[in-house]
Amino acid sequence: MYTRTLGQQGLTTSAIGYGSMGISSFYGPGEEAEGIAAIRKAYELGVTFFDTAEMYGWGENEKVVGRAVKGFRDDVVIATKFGFTPTFDLNSRPEHIREVVENSLRYLGVDHIDVLYQHRPDPNVPIEDVAGAVKEFIDAGKVKYFGLSEAGPETMRRAHAVQPVSVLQTEYSLFDREVETLFPTLDELGIGLVPYSPLGRGFLTNSAKPAAEYDETDMRHNAARWQPGNYEKNLAAVRQLDDLASTKNATVAQLALAWLLAQGEHIVPIPGTRSATRVAENVGAADLTLTDSDLARIKEILPTGGFGSRFPPGMSSDWV
Repeated sequence: MYTRTLGQQGLTTSAIGYGSMGISSFYGPGEEAEGIAAIRKAYELGVTFFDTAEMYGWGENEKVVGRAVKGFRDDVVIATKFGFTPTFDLNSRPEHIREVVENSLRYLGVDHIDVLYQHRPDPNVPIEDVAGAVKEFIDAGKVKYFGLSEAGPETMRRAHAVQPVSVLQTEYSLFDREVETLFPTLDELGIGLVPYSPLGRGFLTNSAKPAAEYDETDMRHNAARWQPGNYEKNLAAVRQLDDLASTKNATVAQLALAWLLAQGEHIVPIPGTRSATRVAENVGAADLTLTDSDLARIKEILPTGGFGSRFPPGMSSDWV
């Protein structure tokens, strides 16, 4: 697989990465062995960027990732995140960051973290203090690159002034376009973009079901996109996308990932799956070229995104 450069600090990864969250949390029950097999299949196919977080099982997901990549750790980029507590409150105080980083190093079984993200901006902690704490780890060689997640222009600029930010992670897919308003800031600061949920939380895989059919531990059980009314509209759009994909001997998931790659040279999506077969499908998107005509047709089908909020009730998508 070809590579892409994220930010201006030297971070280079495969054009498509792997998001491990679903192995441990938020998408119903999962099997560790299945997740490890998916990660190893991704590496076998050229993926070098693996994303996890403390919050995904409070260390359990990091342990899975660490075990999965142990045989090729030096060949890959591992990203993890800090900023939440087990009660899902925000906490980016420097002393908490230090505690989380030391735990993550131990859970992952590594001597350094390649990309360290603040998982969400914390309104109670100046971002300068957060960036300063991360800078300490970078200076000590325990972290290589600094990232932000779900951050807005002001936060990015203030953090960048203390410690250069290499990447912003946020949701971006054919269904979710809000981050495009941040593109001028990313260009201005030279920050790469890592879209999570690049397949619309699974809707862009031809496997979506109505909300009621998902396990109660699955976030899609309550999310607006899968509720009656929105579900049918989104399903109709996916069927049209699938028709276009079939003309290119591709799947709708590959079309959706190729569309993301076509939005800029500094974009690396991180689709997540527990299936080694799905991994192979996702990786195939790196070889799919979309023409101007293809992009125009996609815009006709979904001119501004999908129907329904990307978050369950009570969760905010505002950037600061």
